[in-house]
Amino acid sequence: MDYVDIAPLLVAPDTRLRTVIEVIDRSGLQIALVAGDGRRLLGTITDGDVRRGLLRGITLEEPARAVMNSRPLTVGPDMQGTAIDALMQRTSLRRIPVVREDGTLASLAVPSGDIAQDALPHHVVIMAGGLGSRLGELTRTTPKPLLRVGERPILETILDGFVQQGFTSFTLTVNYLADMIIEHFGDGGRWGVSIDYVRETEPLGTAGALSRLTRRPDRPLVVMNGDLLTKVDYRKLLDFHTTTGQRATMTVREHEMPVPYGVVDVRANRIEELVEKPVKRYFINAGIYVLDASCLDFIPTNGRFDMTDLFGRLLEQGFPLGAFPIHEYWQDIGQLVDYRRANSDYVEHWGFASEQDNVSDPS
Repeated sequence: MDYVDIAPLLVAPDTRLRTVIEVIDRSGLQIALVAGDGRRLLGTITDGDVRRGLLRGITLEEPARAVMNSRPLTVGPDMQGTAIDALMQRTSLRRIPVVREDGTLASLAVPSGDIAQDALPHHVVIMAGGLGSRLGELTRTTPKPLLRVGERPILETILDGFVQQGFTSFTLTVNYLADMIIEHFGDGGRWGVSIDYVRETEPLGTAGALSRLTRRPDRPLVVMNGDLLTKVDYRKLLDFHTTTGQRATMTVREHEMPVPYGVVDVRANRIEELVEKPVKRYFINAGIYVLDASCLDFIPTNGRFDMTDLFGRLLEQGFPLGAFPIHEYWQDIGQLVDYRRANSDYVEHWGFASEQDNVSDPS
């Protein structure tokens, strides 16, 4: 059992959630400790607490107290490490605040060696077979996953993000200009990982190619569209999926739609409310998923089948499905305007100069 310094983990109850997220990510311990005067513990906040708050409609500008667990499990400074370890085993908690009798924080108990990121055994499938026709001339001779954003192809940035987080086993589904993708990535040896391929002889949709995996995974697998750039933490996504007991989890992102008119709420010929130019907020599908292996049984072996079709079938069967809200950087590259935006964002999020900041619309 290790005990870590709590100073980098402390936030005040009125700290904005946007700042709390930075504390959680920067420490690597995946927890923030909400403290009052004299470091008196008021609550704890994990990444899961933040995302559950987002699903309830809480924004990142609201204070820490809006999502904190105000009654966390704690231990005293005199409890033996073996007893704390046993408590963690019983509760499945891996971060327990150590609190003195007067309620002030002493440290945080963490299992020995728990901070290091070991290689993950979860398989990753990246859908890279789309035509990219909405990008016009850019994809006439180059598959969209190989278009350069910043200093390297889109798919290379995606792959590197997974590799940095400890993933080592990948399948790329390919169709349009497939040989170019296979030649570029090979067997994955340049990245120290294993890559195999599913060749689509016809478009199979965003889920259909999963029926043709060479081996059935024995644990949840991550599936991602090959035209996304994001800084999402896939480990957090997998942890959310596992701890919430979902059969499948879909990442979602908040999308705002401003109404350019005054909206009138009319009931029985009477005006009940007037709202000038309201903004409607929705959660949209963000194109990254975690699926239990049993989900593959619901995918047909032939024909087009999209991920929305799969989630629809799972809903019909009554299986628990989760929504994981993304607050990190996320950019879909579906149209030219998206491609230009991704290039302009690249330096900020990946630290390399863009070579294509001046991409023009051929139309």
